[in-house]
Amino acid sequence: MSSDPIVHAFDEVSKHNSSKDCWLIIYGKVYDVTPFMEDHPGGDEVLLSASDSAREMMSKYYIGDIDMETVPKKRTYSSPKQPQYNQDKTPDFVIKILQFLVPLIILGLAFAFRHYAKEKTE
Repeated sequence: MSSDPIVHAFDEVSKHNSSKDCWLIIYGKVYDVTPFMEDHPGGDEVLLSASDSAREMMSKYYIGDIDMETVPKKRTYSSPKQPQYNQDKTPDFVIKILQFLVPLIILGLAFAFRHYAKEKTE
């Protein structure tokens, strides 16, 4: 007298994403764990790392299977595009040195001019 399990689409399951209405997909099976959310002593974060004994208890929350055709395909990670590494840092280094030295040179010239002008007037 076993009936076929209800097959749920991924979009349908993804709508149940709050603590007041929470469905989980674990190994292709869909569980409505909403009543379990408030009763669980570890809080809702613990559900994500459930132990084997906890998974055995979940049979009473089982509501059907997931339609694997509706689950988004797993994407492979692709790192973001990075600018090409410039091994020749000479232009950057020269600019940074000039940004430091030019104000010092101007300041030094101003003091030298003031000192020279002061000696001339005496």
